[in-house]
Amino acid sequence: MNVADLLDRAKAQGVMIATAESCTGGMVAAALTDIPGSSAVVDRGFVTYTNAAKQQMLGVRADTLDAHGAVSEEVAQEMADGALRNSGAQLTVSITGIAGPGGSEFKPEGRVCFGLAVEGQRTVTETVEFGALGRDKVRLAARDHALDLLSRGLLEPAQN
Repeated sequence: MNVADLLDRAKAQGVMIATAESCTGGMVAAALTDIPGSSAVVDRGFVTYTNAAKQQMLGVRADTLDAHGAVSEEVAQEMADGALRNSGAQLTVSITGIAGPGGSEFKPEGRVCFGLAVEGQRTVTETVEFGALGRDKVRLAARDHALDLLSRGLLEPAQN
């Protein structure tokens, strides 16, 4: 996946992009903005590491966090939707996960939940189990997966 190609396709389609990141701490936004000219398509990035930040910046509901925990597809969906609602973007990706070290029996290290929101489409979510690769590798894998999701969002809009 070539980030420059992703940005070129977004520009050609007149699509602005925003990110909503937790465990990656802005790595997706950084990968996008490392490319010269990215300001034509990158609107903003939300780094919402705490639950309070997810609620304040993206409108994630407290009852969703209480019921499912921060690392869940439900929260990933609300993060992606909140980024769409609170930006000038038409395409957003969200990431929330457990990079490690640690985790639990129910939410192991390497579990990352993603959301992809495309204006006018139903938001899609997925969970990827990267495994206990170590913090750095999980974060890099999550960044790359999110960039792939953005690319897919441009090529094949989410299904209604």
